Amino acid sequence: MQSRSNLPDIPSMNKPVCLLWVDEVPAYEKALADAGLAGRLELHFVKTTDKPPEELLPRVEILVGRKHGGMLPRMPKLRWVQTVTAGVESWIGAPGLRDEVALCNARGSHRHSMSENILGALFHLTKPYMAIALDQKQSRWHKRQSPLLAGQTLGILGLGAIGQELAQKAAALEMRVIGTKRSPEPIEGVEEVYGSDETDDVLRQSDFVVMLMPATAETDDFINAARLKLMKPTAWLINFARGSQIVDADLIAAVKAKTIAGAVLDVFREEPLPASHPFWTTENILVLPHIGGGYSGRAAAVAAIFAENACCDLEGEEFSTGVDRELGY
Repeated sequence: MQSRSNLPDIPSMNKPVCLLWVDEVPAYEKALADAGLAGRLELHFVKTTDKPPEELLPRVEILVGRKHGGMLPRMPKLRWVQTVTAGVESWIGAPGLRDEVALCNARGSHRHSMSENILGALFHLTKPYMAIALDQKQSRWHKRQSPLLAGQTLGILGLGAIGQELAQKAAALEMRVIGTKRSPEPIEGVEEVYGSDETDDVLRQSDFVVMLMPATAETDDFINAARLKLMKPTAWLINFARGSQIVDADLIAAVKAKTIAGAVLDVFREEPLPASHPFWTTENILVLPHIGGGYSGRAAAVAAIFAENACCDLEGEEFSTGVDRELGY
């Protein structure tokens, strides 16, 4: 991000007190410096394995971190929170998070990693490289063919930052892309954008259904037996959103009955996924160890989002990644 030169001067005694409950100190220091915020905030870094000092809590105005640790009631001066995740379900309704406290998420910080991992899943399902690698262990020459992604329909449930990034990449592969958005509007690379209440239309048309919806009360148990029956028997379900959005037993039954072809799952109701869970042993269900959003440079991306929001705060502007608590994202 570019440095802002019009930020107001802040007397030392009036600098906003910021608690950064994070481990990647250099990333945040660099992001703040790049944004022209070096020296404009009173920074207190605390490792995620440690607890913030009790004497600091009453002074904290800005909190950055993954968790709140039940300490929000002891932060009477808290004005806004910057989470380091896109999902905020653990924050909404948290004890002590007053209505007037602004909540910001890290929306967009893993749009590249998520979309690339989803493309990886699509290639895994359609290209025989795994089988070829196993053939090589036996020195076996076995020519294989694979179906094309070009011309197939990708249905994206949740056309947010990640969904839109995925749509552009899939369109570049000449896939037909459709999807849902709470407020439908034209999106680059998407042939047709449906409202959330038109999900069934997307399910019926898609060869691959990718779940990228936020975690809300409306999306809990969203994919159930009734919706699975709407999908093509050749279609695959790919979930990189939240494990709670799928009824586990209904998905297992649908895959076993060949109602759908199978599923690729990166998120689960309980993580790590228990060894006794039938997902592990159900044929045509691929279990991924929640790899979707992680990558080596993510801390820097989240730090840049925080720095941008800090600039907005100092200039009295609307936060770049502000959360609507009623919507849940």
